[in-house]
Amino acid sequence: MHANEQAGAGRLAGKVALIFGAGCVGSGWGNGRAIAVRFAQEGATVVAVDKRPESLPETLELAGDCRSRIETHLCDVGDAAEVARLVDVVLRRHGRIDILVNNVGGPVPGGPADLSHADWQRQLDLNLTSVFTTCQQVLPIMEAQGAGAVVNVSSTSAIRWTGAPQVGYAAAKAGVMQFGRVAGVEYGRKGVRINTVLPGQLHTPLVDAFLAGQQTEGDVEALLARRRRRIPLPLSGDGRDTANAVLFLASDEARFITGTELVVDGGMSARCD
Repeated sequence: MHANEQAGAGRLAGKVALIFGAGCVGSGWGNGRAIAVRFAQEGATVVAVDKRPESLPETLELAGDCRSRIETHLCDVGDAAEVARLVDVVLRRHGRIDILVNNVGGPVPGGPADLSHADWQRQLDLNLTSVFTTCQQVLPIMEAQGAGAVVNVSSTSAIRWTGAPQVGYAAAKAGVMQFGRVAGVEYGRKGVRINTVLPGQLHTPLVDAFLAGQQTEGDVEALLARRRRRIPLPLSGDGRDTANAVLFLASDEARFITGTELVVDGGMSARCD
């Protein structure tokens, strides 16, 4: 850790950041976990939220000497009343919310003919309605402050076929992208920036925990090899790459950026094959 981080300085010094989905389905650098740690390293007071209590201790462990800047809370973004109570707690404790990060989501396989109606609705609720729910609570606070930054985590599935039929997930993540554009325009004059990060096929714990089982009969290496063939850069990204993109958009360095997307995929979506 650098001296400026120990002293509480950094790109997010003095900011209060509310991060939904700050745990992970397994061990390692998931997107939300990496975002929480990266924000703490840059001086933010981090409110790390997840619905699974077992997922948050490793977030604190990976934060190392910065863990004192992270407080953990349990909340299910599928429960609007629960989200409202949490936001109220954060506001009363810290007096403001400067940054909101929405990182909740996950895919269910299936095309339009075989995905059940129930799974379709669950995909919309988890990946898209969750963003609406948190923004509905936090945006009025940011408007009253006259400043704020929202970063929503979507996916390259919103703009490309990424190797497996998951139409509910793709449609919901495309909705997240358009939500950010429309809300970004509306709230620009109010001093609030809203942007979206689109991670590509990173090696996060989700791959080992779920995606390999869905797509390659549990063969993690086969799935990773298939993904690597699509990526022009000679490396596999992970949640830390997503975190650095989110950090930039949340920071004052992105003061003139709103209503847009940042793709983090090693060049995969720029290919035509």
